[in-house]
Amino acid sequence: MRAGNRFCVLPMEGWDGTSDGRPTELTRRRWRNFGRSGAKLVWGGEAAAVRHDGRANPCQLVIGSSTWESLARLRDVLVTAHEESFGTGAANDLVVGLQLTHSGRYARPNGWDRPEPQVAFAHPVLDRRFPGGVRVLTDEDLDRLAEDFVRAAVLARRAGFQFVDVKHCHGYLGHELLAAHERPGRYGGPLENRTRFLRTIADGIRTEAPGLRIGVRFSAFDTVPFRKGEAGRGEPERKDDGYTSAFGLLRDERMDEALGESRALLRLLHGLGVRWACVSGGSPYYNPHVQRPALFPPSDGYLPPEDPLAGVARQIRATALLKAAFPDMVLVGSTYSYLQEWLPHVAQRVVREGRADFVGLGRMVLSYPEMPADVLAGRPLARRRLCRTFSDCTTAPRKGLPSGCYPLDPFYGARPEAARLKAIKEALRA
Repeated sequence: MRAGNRFCVLPMEGWDGTSDGRPTELTRRRWRNFGRSGAKLVWGGEAAAVRHDGRANPCQLVIGSSTWESLARLRDVLVTAHEESFGTGAANDLVVGLQLTHSGRYARPNGWDRPEPQVAFAHPVLDRRFPGGVRVLTDEDLDRLAEDFVRAAVLARRAGFQFVDVKHCHGYLGHELLAAHERPGRYGGPLENRTRFLRTIADGIRTEAPGLRIGVRFSAFDTVPFRKGEAGRGEPERKDDGYTSAFGLLRDERMDEALGESRALLRLLHGLGVRWACVSGGSPYYNPHVQRPALFPPSDGYLPPEDPLAGVARQIRATALLKAAFPDMVLVGSTYSYLQEWLPHVAQRVVREGRADFVGLGRMVLSYPEMPADVLAGRPLARRRLCRTFSDCTTAPRKGLPSGCYPLDPFYGARPEAARLKAIKEALRA
């Protein structure tokens, strides 16, 4: 695969699909904006569940025999918008993938306020957050789920996607399996077992969907879960002494040490012929300041326990260390949106110094989708559209509303959900 520039649109779910997993006009509008952005790599667009019980919300996209054609048309919307914005043939160096997922512990397929967790192992802290209990998937369950991923990849190739991302980040099932140090059986314990799920899927895709490329978005490091503490600020929910329920546990900012498992994972991917990886960290569910640095947290979240710039620097450093260890792999970095006006300057230095191959944009593309095009053309930034990390795009879906930039995108600001979101936030502050 070859992409025409170094900007990448990261996967962002909109909570706006149909009950059976098809895109709506809101979904198409978002993907149209991805195409208009000017970025030449679209890393998965957004997560599509490989089966119903793996949906993170009841409006998440699903890829299956009855929905894949609607996802093919969704991809066409993006490609058409790209060529309308940048000229005939502009899509020749546009690379578009689809992210495949099972939400595992964070599955809510039948109601946004109705958790139905399916987990890789019993977690000493997170299990307490599910009063209804969790179901630990058996080895046989995981065998069947790996087959579902392969079937989904076959359909993604049929729909025209150039690659699939086998999602292993942010606390979802793939990520949790990487941390299954104390799980018994074929999918837990040593790294060989903890990566069995990923290796089985990759082997199946090579066999059943030859020519389809594979990428992996993964959380390269993690921390213990956080909670809201004094004055609403985040604090660790437990000390990390003896804590094993993490992949690449970061202790005392010893990043080089924490990345040992990620280096082993990248060696494994390299051996499988997988050359593209997207680097993230932590999880929005239990340490969001690590995964998504923001000055203004979600209304039901906690105040950042550190300057958000520290979170940005941490992820940039992690990606740079991995890139130095694997110079022939293509790595996409994350967390740049918090940089706002400074984003193009930091991005240029990162790319120039070989600390990453692509600069990934998430929240920024919701408020200001044309930012990559403006930067590449040398135009002044539209400062009023820059993402200021107000986090409404996160608060809204946590309350069952579509995700979008309600403060800065007039389209979402004029929708009835904007008034509902305002009322929800006021009630939370009361």
